[in-house]
Amino acid sequence: MAVRLGLETIAARAVGAVSRAAGRGGGTTLPGKLLWKVDPSAVDALAARLPSGVALVSATNGKTTTTAMAAKILGDKHRLAWNRAGANLLSGLASALVSGRGADLGLFEVDEGALPEAIRRTRPRVVSLGNLFRDQLDRYGELELVAERWRSAAEVLPSSTTLIVNADDPLLAELADERERVLRFGLDDPRHARPTLQHAADSKYCVRCGHPYEYAAAYVGHLGDYRCPACGHERPPLDVAAREIELAGLTGSRFRLDTPLGSSVVELSLPGLYNVYNAVAAASVAAALDVSAAATASGLADFSAAFGRFERIPAGAKTIVVLLIKNPAGANEALRTLETGVPPVLVIALNDAIADGRDVSWSWDVDFEPLLPHVGRVVATGDRAAELGLRLVYGGLPEDRLEVVSSLERALDRGLELVDAGTELVILPTYTAMLSLRAVLTERGYVRPYWDGTT
Repeated sequence: MAVRLGLETIAARAVGAVSRAAGRGGGTTLPGKLLWKVDPSAVDALAARLPSGVALVSATNGKTTTTAMAAKILGDKHRLAWNRAGANLLSGLASALVSGRGADLGLFEVDEGALPEAIRRTRPRVVSLGNLFRDQLDRYGELELVAERWRSAAEVLPSSTTLIVNADDPLLAELADERERVLRFGLDDPRHARPTLQHAADSKYCVRCGHPYEYAAAYVGHLGDYRCPACGHERPPLDVAAREIELAGLTGSRFRLDTPLGSSVVELSLPGLYNVYNAVAAASVAAALDVSAAATASGLADFSAAFGRFERIPAGAKTIVVLLIKNPAGANEALRTLETGVPPVLVIALNDAIADGRDVSWSWDVDFEPLLPHVGRVVATGDRAAELGLRLVYGGLPEDRLEVVSSLERALDRGLELVDAGTELVILPTYTAMLSLRAVLTERGYVRPYWDGTT
């Protein structure tokens, strides 16, 4: 068995090397696809060899950033097998395991749909569940279906596994009930709560009796401090929390991190409450692996950004700021970070590839309206540029301030043409639009190719 596994991993590494040499990609999925095809049980065997075990991170929004933050925190203590480029299906995990020679800890972000199988294959030491929002309904179905699959997976976790849940999400907090090894995280600073739930909020109704929740604080979508007035179901106490939060627009944030292993002040260079959530989720993973609050804060302070999620890219005398949007909750939070300093020019790219979700009706649940009166010009682009333009006009954007440019590259050029030297062009792309944008920027020499180090 050991000889066979060795030969399989050698073959998979060779495929990755050929893929990169041929310029066909970074080897982030192909080696794993080969291994998965030849011997799915190899994933089990490779994961079992890791002395410090496996930590899995899943969420609708933020799993790539959370995992990258955790990697930054844990990198000084562990040699990681990590799917850093975001290949989060089982083939991506297999590729990371193949490339992780000498690793002692597996750290993997996992697609929501792939999580049950990943749990079964890797028998993780830690599982972190960040949030559940409506996303790619044509692929996942309604979020209650995903929650039910996660519930079934959580029920069969070994008693030795630490389950981490976002206690601010009612669907996830419930999954930790009756378990001994649990960490519950969330935000605790009502100053940053919205006055009411947004119309696009998802889990508005009690998971036990169906009555609408009442919120003492609603932070991001349906995430917050909730209580059911009918049956009393409420947010449980937080084991890991962000308190005394100070937001500084696109510059970043500062907050006090409280964990079972101590408290520390975190200086984060990423904007928005949603990135505070990502940081607290990563801190929870670190706490489950016995990393102190001080070491966690140090790692978070050194963290810049995950691939494509929030990037500042110099482009000559101008700067391109990329904020990924992929569903109503994430888009609303990206827009919220811009409200304190509305950019003069905004490029929004809407694609409908499989990885984005074919159904783009979610764009009508995005709260563009507060921002549109204040932005000077919007360039709508992507595969569904015309539909996006229509949405923006219905949202109140005057037609003379809208340009519809279907080509992403030409939209980028138009946006750069419209902004002055020394200023920033803000681009909000969906996932595949972000990948296409980065390909253009790489070709122009503004960014370097991003591979995950698979060998």
